Amino acid sequence: MKGRLIALDHFEAAEAAALMVDGRLEDLFIDSDAPRPGAIYRAIADRPVKGQGGMFLRTPDGPAFLRQVKGLSPGRPILVQVTGHPEPGKALPVTAKILFKSRYAIVTPGARGLNVSRSIRDDDRRDALLAIAHAEMGESDMGLILRSSCADADDAEIAEDIRAMHDMAVTVMGDAQGDSAEKLTEGDGPHVLAWREWIGEGALETAPGCFGDHGVLDEVDALRSPEATLPGGASMAIEPTRALVAVDVNTGGDTSPAAGLKANIAAARDLPRQLRLRGLGGQIVIDLAPMSKKDRRQFETTLRAAFKSDIVETALVGWTPLGHFELQRKRDRIALKERLR
Repeated sequence: MKGRLIALDHFEAAEAAALMVDGRLEDLFIDSDAPRPGAIYRAIADRPVKGQGGMFLRTPDGPAFLRQVKGLSPGRPILVQVTGHPEPGKALPVTAKILFKSRYAIVTPGARGLNVSRSIRDDDRRDALLAIAHAEMGESDMGLILRSSCADADDAEIAEDIRAMHDMAVTVMGDAQGDSAEKLTEGDGPHVLAWREWIGEGALETAPGCFGDHGVLDEVDALRSPEATLPGGASMAIEPTRALVAVDVNTGGDTSPAAGLKANIAAARDLPRQLRLRGLGGQIVIDLAPMSKKDRRQFETTLRAAFKSDIVETALVGWTPLGHFELQRKRDRIALKERLR
């Protein structure tokens, strides 16, 4: 199918959402039993971790780890938000910097100011959005960020979104005190995430079984293999280990002098999609196909451009002495291999 399609269905009994573009799977959300990123807790400080500058917290869903100890003593309640999925056997990662994020608006308690996404460059539109922000936020001591999705959105919908997020923020932040740990919000599931993050025109399919009808299941089944094919006969193998995710780029049957650069450029363009679909994060090391050092700038420029539009926070760390390239990526979703049977 040509064009853009958002399919809302279930995968192995779990709520799921898939984004297809011209018949290719571009993104995938699958729910799990683990606490969702974005969930907010009133947690209870438990004990500091010496040498790590952090504190273990008690939550209804088990221990959490907060990289903060200043002003926090054992037994004290604190509001925290889940930032990602923990590695096996580790505590839930949380932050005290709470964000209330929706399709158009992000309300930021504790960080005042009204801001518009830098990607919206039309001055008249920016002024109009700031006028909406001032009207809806009033004298609130909370901050607001209007997302890039506001560029072409209906003003009434933007205003309604701001009100909803602000009202939720006021309610949750007012529940900070208490003697027991409690989950205050659940975090967004796959269908809400699809509405929130996949902005743009396209068809919407919600009929049960639509994953099978539109080829989503076939695309997911192909992800069982660590190998991802690339143009020109090249490929890359993406294999998570206990310590990191290893990406090995291969030229295939191409033996021309430019084969290494072509394979590496193709890998750079497809890597964000592959990592999203496979739900992989943490430390990522790319073992590139052979290419000269003068070509490194072109590869890095392509890689940076590819990750610029990725919705998962990723830091491009740089080159190692052995010529590998390292990334650090947020663990904001469950690894797909844990969902496949």
